[in-house]
Amino acid sequence: MSYSPTVLAALLALAAGTFVFRFTGPLLRSRLTFPPRAEHPLNTSAMVSLGSLVATAALATGQHVGGAARPVGVMVGGVLACRKAPFLVVVIAAAAVTAVLRLLSVP
Repeated sequence: MSYSPTVLAALLALAAGTFVFRFTGPLLRSRLTFPPRAEHPLNTSAMVSLGSLVATAALATGQHVGGAARPVGVMVGGVLACRKAPFLVVVIAAAAVTAVLRLLSVP
């Protein structure tokens, strides 16, 4: 598979930008402080962004709404995570529930 130079340049630029963006967080953490009024909305926005990413990944398959098996697996994983289960247990349980539901022909 060959890529055009424009696509490769865009890919490298996005990779470099992502690296710089992620690297500056730990660097600026000790230098940059937010007022207490701003910390709560920032924390909330991070959780909302993460929740929307999980919802999109759990409910959508391409351009279509996915079946019921994946969201049920994600809910099982979420419940286990809220109960402070180890990460490996959360992932295996969510995958197992999804697999069993699909084995039972639940879409």
